[in-house]
Amino acid sequence: MGDFGEYIVYVDESGDHGLRNINPDYPVFVLAFCIIHKKDYLTQVVPKVQELKFRYFGHDMIVLHEAEIRKARKPFDILLNSNVRHHFMNDLSAIIESSPFTLVASCIMKEVFSQRHGVDGNPYHVAMEFGLERVFMELQSRGQRGQLTHVVFEQRGLQEDQALELEFRRIKDRSRMEGLEDTLDIVMASKKVNSAGLQLADMVARPIGRHLLNPDQPNRAFEILEAKFRRSPTGQVRGWGLKVYP
Repeated sequence: MGDFGEYIVYVDESGDHGLRNINPDYPVFVLAFCIIHKKDYLTQVVPKVQELKFRYFGHDMIVLHEAEIRKARKPFDILLNSNVRHHFMNDLSAIIESSPFTLVASCIMKEVFSQRHGVDGNPYHVAMEFGLERVFMELQSRGQRGQLTHVVFEQRGLQEDQALELEFRRIKDRSRMEGLEDTLDIVMASKKVNSAGLQLADMVARPIGRHLLNPDQPNRAFEILEAKFRRSPTGQVRGWGLKVYP
């Protein structure tokens, strides 16, 4: 048996990382990392997510996906009923609020990024490096340095997955943070594995992007997430749990 760490990290994104046709309504790329103690994941997160699925769909083969929920696409067309939607969103928000995870998010403002790095720059790789460094620092503060911790990303396609894994290894190789290389390792997972952790990460990414674009707009989801961010000893979030470029 290996010296596995006590935590697992689930990662998902919001927005695309292309720079040639930037969506004016959402010109941001967000990569969210959810750091969860394995015991909490097994005893709290997974049972709550499964219970939600059984309650609203009658089975647990549903994969929670933020975009499909927001647009009430099948199988989430039950949310076209405003009363069902109200209760479902409240229950989903309660799960996120009560789930004991620490949040790290890397956010790339794409217009400025493309001006500085050109349209062939890769916001995903930059966001991943920002995020992995902060995830490692958080794990190190919890005595996990050198304890193998898996960082789980969702598969997107063979070429993209290979490029992502290669960049992950490059970040580890060139990192100046002693211990990062021996602590973090990557797992690529299909959406079909129906991971509660990946679905949790999928729920948290977009509210962060929306808040950055419209900080004065009411955003209940972000208000819930705000308490989850990694913080400095003085309570600072920017630069610690939330890295925004530029």
